[in-house]
Amino acid sequence: MSARRDPLPRTAAPLDGIDAIVEDEIAAGRIPGAVVVVGRDGAVVYRRAFGRRTASPVRPMTLDTIFDLASLTKVMATTPAVLQLVEQGRIGIDEPAATYWPEFAANGKRSITIRHLLTHYSGLRPDLSTRPDWRGYPAGLRRIVAERPVAPPGRSFLYSDTNFAALGEIVRRVSGEPLDVYCARHVFQPLGLHDTGFRPAEIGRLAPTVYAEGSPRFGSVHDPIADRMGGVAGHAGLFSTADDVARFAQTMLDGGSAGAVRVLRPSTLAQATSPENPDGGFVHRGLGWDLDSPLAADWSGVFAPGVYGHTGYTGTSLWIDPTSRLYVVILTNRVHLPDGDARPLRARIAALVAHTFATRPGAVTETGIDVLEAERFAPLVGRRVGLVTNASARDAGAQRTVDVLHAAPGVELAALFSPEHGLDAAAEGRIQSGRDARLDIPIYSLYGPETRPTPAMLDGLDALVFDVPDVGTRFYTYVTTMAYAMEAAARKGIPFYVLDRPNPLTASIVQGPTLDPDARSFTGYFPIPIRYGMTIGELAGLFNVENGIGADLHVITMRGYRRDAWYDDTGLQWVPPSPNLRSLRQATLYPGVALVEGANVSIGRGTAAPFELLGAPWIDGRGLARYLNGRAIDGVRFEPIDFQPTSEPFRGVRCHGIRIVLLDRNRLDAPALGIEIASALHRLHPRAFRLDDTRPLIAARWVVDAVAEGRDPRWIVDRWRGSLDRFRAVRDKYLRY
Repeated sequence: MSARRDPLPRTAAPLDGIDAIVEDEIAAGRIPGAVVVVGRDGAVVYRRAFGRRTASPVRPMTLDTIFDLASLTKVMATTPAVLQLVEQGRIGIDEPAATYWPEFAANGKRSITIRHLLTHYSGLRPDLSTRPDWRGYPAGLRRIVAERPVAPPGRSFLYSDTNFAALGEIVRRVSGEPLDVYCARHVFQPLGLHDTGFRPAEIGRLAPTVYAEGSPRFGSVHDPIADRMGGVAGHAGLFSTADDVARFAQTMLDGGSAGAVRVLRPSTLAQATSPENPDGGFVHRGLGWDLDSPLAADWSGVFAPGVYGHTGYTGTSLWIDPTSRLYVVILTNRVHLPDGDARPLRARIAALVAHTFATRPGAVTETGIDVLEAERFAPLVGRRVGLVTNASARDAGAQRTVDVLHAAPGVELAALFSPEHGLDAAAEGRIQSGRDARLDIPIYSLYGPETRPTPAMLDGLDALVFDVPDVGTRFYTYVTTMAYAMEAAARKGIPFYVLDRPNPLTASIVQGPTLDPDARSFTGYFPIPIRYGMTIGELAGLFNVENGIGADLHVITMRGYRRDAWYDDTGLQWVPPSPNLRSLRQATLYPGVALVEGANVSIGRGTAAPFELLGAPWIDGRGLARYLNGRAIDGVRFEPIDFQPTSEPFRGVRCHGIRIVLLDRNRLDAPALGIEIASALHRLHPRAFRLDDTRPLIAARWVVDAVAEGRDPRWIVDRWRGSLDRFRAVRDKYLRY
């Protein structure tokens, strides 16, 4: 599928890599087509259309295709409308919404402010119910009035379309114009966005969304609530082209002006794109814009601090990086396909663009795959290769290692092996083996019926390569998967290559109790501390010798790496290695908070902040926070919080507990934090907390016994220091950096 290019714009050659990314995602069946526009320093530097606009009958995607923008409506229509009215003094950011819509106050919503609505801290549910069925704008307003918050306003981040549906109505009441009319007159027309608006009249250039009654939906909004409200709502309903979205993005970069036309003041935009979440809110949101919420995981950790943007359910997205004077527009109609998914496309393009243009301090570490590419794959040329990997393993150009090796001259990539969370690093639970349709090679799951490569899986291979990012924690199962794969390669008599990568928590800090020799399991391969302070390549060397594996081990070492570097010091972009480690902050807390995960507590899986939250229905959150703050634990503090996870344990159940605020990662002893939490729960809730269930991950019998006896956690930490000294003496033999 070839890209269609416009003859006018300048094109930056490094961005040509976007072509392969989009075509790969089309071939994988995740999107039917896309239009991508990248702008920098006031000029368009990349602008291409790919694939198909419609699946049947087939129509090509074109640069002027009009898309259903879904939630980009929030930032391109409703947010500028509200902010204009704020500039005019007609709306106050911290005024109750009921000031402008008195009926809104009903059912416990009197204290919800405009700020709460713009930042998704109102406590309102994500969507209005569609049952019993209803139709019409007035009926939608009655539904909003009937809503009752499920969390106290200002306390919890809960992304909600209802927030912006309410703001759309407030714009109508304050301005005297319906939202679509207001935005057309005061935002779109002044900026020259001629293809942007609600309820589009021109069908010929539209990208359809889902099929309804056998026909693709053209021109009527995909979102069911906006559709019921007549196609105009504050949260969805806007249609536009990539060029218009790009022009809007440039207006944002230019401080709210397009030429001589100003739609917002620079100071207003600066406020809107800075953290404006209520005090105590731990998910960073601007006014309308997403800064660092879980919904921004594809890009917020990739670009320099200060980046902001938004995504749309139909497969649309917009990111703006003011530091690099850069924007990225990706429009797809991924919902046109039954299993459409635009997230991999967004993540891959973000990584490539950020690597090409974004301003990041310091030199970039070359990982093992980068070094292998630089050496023209010399160690693997002429070999049939198996690769243990997942989608988080990328080279400096944001290409997946699987794609790099597939295209490597003289190398035959013959089989893939995936660890826990699968090849996409996004799945939960056991995973079945399958086949990569694009590469036409098998994918053997090492987190299903088998956890080790069998001899049959390795038949015909000349080498087994391992490239999976680690998080520097003993019980992260990728470590065991590497060791099991190394054992299998040794038995088969084929060499084992590790493409080394940084330890994101530094490779210089060793912390936590050492695993008991008789406690080995899939979450504890070898007697090492919880934080072992080694890279994955160094750890392979230790396992190979100290555990007598005897593999023909080759480690492709990194260049430009310092072992005291945290991941964000390496210049590399964070790509979540698993679904619940979405940021380096969460990975930093993981070696501590996860220690109690085996017990009857939620550690925040199924919330916006896994490993930053801990709770259970039986916990006294205020008492636990008070007790832990009284312990004066270095590097963290604790706040009481209630939350309702969408994953087990306690799925859909209100939990009381704590939010763990990371203050200083260099002062934090994460395993000691985990023992402090276990001790606190045992002291405060001795009947409810199941301490024995923490044994598999702590994997040091004496530590759990000491907690059960009521020993001070500081006594426990002092006692494990001796084993750390002995481990360091062994570890030193295998260090490469």
